[in-house]
Amino acid sequence: MIDVPERELQLGDLQEGETYRVALVSSPTQSEPEQVETRSQPQREPPEPPVEEGETREVEIEDIGEQGDGITRVERGFVVIVPDTKESERVKIEITDVRQNVAFAEVVERLSYYE
Repeated sequence: MIDVPERELQLGDLQEGETYRVALVSSPTQSEPEQVETRSQPQREPPEPPVEEGETREVEIEDIGEQGDGITRVERGFVVIVPDTKESERVKIEITDVRQNVAFAEVVERLSYYE
């Protein structure tokens, strides 16, 4: 038999005078190091860039970077840096270099904003 704290009875899950089954679970003491089961997590590969070298796209330059180059974003917010462009300019670009988190492109054609 064990004594049940009064607050447990007040919560309403246990009723005085009833019989319940309990499980005894050992707890590590301060002298015992706690054993933690560790499983190796599979390493997640970063997603592939959404652009490829040689690919052409029509984009709008969203911002200008610290070096004065135009910046646009494509799928998943992937950044493409386009030199010699201005903010809000619409251009057709060709991807020239792709890295894991950024790509570089050159202007193929400057487009009218209304095209």
